[in-house]
Amino acid sequence: MLTLDIFGFRALWSPYFGCSLIIIGILYFLVTGKLRSSFKRDSEALTAKQAFLFITVLILLYALKGSPIDLLGHIMFSVHMTQMAVLFLVIPPMLIVAIPAWLWRSMINWKPIKGVFHFLTKPLIALFVFNATFSFYHIPAIFDSIKMNMVLHAGYTVLLFITSICMWWPIMNKLEEYQQFYGIKRIGYIFANGMLLTPACGLIIFAGHPMYETYSNPVHWMSAMKLCVPPDALANASITGPELFNTMPLLEDQRTGGVIMKIIQEIVFGIVLAQIFFSWAREERKSELDLNPVGKTDMMGSSTK
Repeated sequence: MLTLDIFGFRALWSPYFGCSLIIIGILYFLVTGKLRSSFKRDSEALTAKQAFLFITVLILLYALKGSPIDLLGHIMFSVHMTQMAVLFLVIPPMLIVAIPAWLWRSMINWKPIKGVFHFLTKPLIALFVFNATFSFYHIPAIFDSIKMNMVLHAGYTVLLFITSICMWWPIMNKLEEYQQFYGIKRIGYIFANGMLLTPACGLIIFAGHPMYETYSNPVHWMSAMKLCVPPDALANASITGPELFNTMPLLEDQRTGGVIMKIIQEIVFGIVLAQIFFSWAREERKSELDLNPVGKTDMMGSSTK
């Protein structure tokens, strides 16, 4: 078994990507801190929760796309699916909450994107666009083409991330003007998401053979590796295929990836579903008490007799 060290520091730790995330973090705290009044005078201060979530997002992004996990994701399909699950199901809702409402308004009310964003965040549109984009990605011919082309890979990853933000927006955003539905409808939205993601996971889990050439064909795999390993490091490595780093059979690795995606999806949706349900229950209870203050007084009165 070979180790990932043969690819070198740059391939393992992506220093340029790490520096980019640090710059983004500095800009975030400047805009939401000292420079806040310059952008919007009546803007609310950044909360500790928002700061914590944004830092967590940056750490997760670096772990997924800048650490050896990204390199391993080009070798093991199960690791790639773990990346996908966290990148598109865990990070977007955290990012939506981490960015203050006033900053979201400043960005999405910008004329070039306002109309498009408003359209893509309509619940039904957001639901089907994300799931269609995600499902198409896992069609073998599309998947392999994207994995072997730097421009397609970067472009489709950004597209998936944007559509995932749009998918989470209807139930996670805090902007009053974008509160389109409540209570039971939000619960139905989560269930619909789970159902629409299931076919792609099922296709991967129950396939009877390795589906993706970029994990099974040495030539295509080497082409995919060029996306994350500098050419000189790849040439000096003298490798022939992913089996040199992974002892798990290809089909088992593929099925494990589908299972991991489904498990993470169920956990994330379960947590969000619980939050929505209990929030809805509290609001319903509060509404009942507001509509029936006499009954509340009678109960208090009877208890004093």
